[in-house]
Amino acid sequence: MDKKNFAFDKVNFILLAVSMVVVIIGFVLMSGGGSTEEAYDPSIFSPMRIKVAPVVCLIGFLSMVYAIIRKPKDN
Repeated sequence: MDKKNFAFDKVNFILLAVSMVVVIIGFVLMSGGGSTEEAYDPSIFSPMRIKVAPVVCLIGFLSMVYAIIRKPKDN
C-alpha cells in the first residue's frame, strides 16, 4: 500500500499521543477529594484545580486539533 493513501503520518500520531497525555495530566490535576457533609475541604477552590488544570486541558485539546489538521509533508 502506498504511503500517500494514509491521512496521518508518524508525526501526527506522536502529536496525538502527546496531546492525549497532556489532557490526562490536566484531568489528574483537577481531581482530588471533595467536601463532605461533616467536613469542608477548602482545597476544592485551589488555583491548581480551577485555573491551571483547565488551561492544561485546553492546551491539550487544541494541540489535538492541530495534530488532526496537520498535513503530512510529501517527500
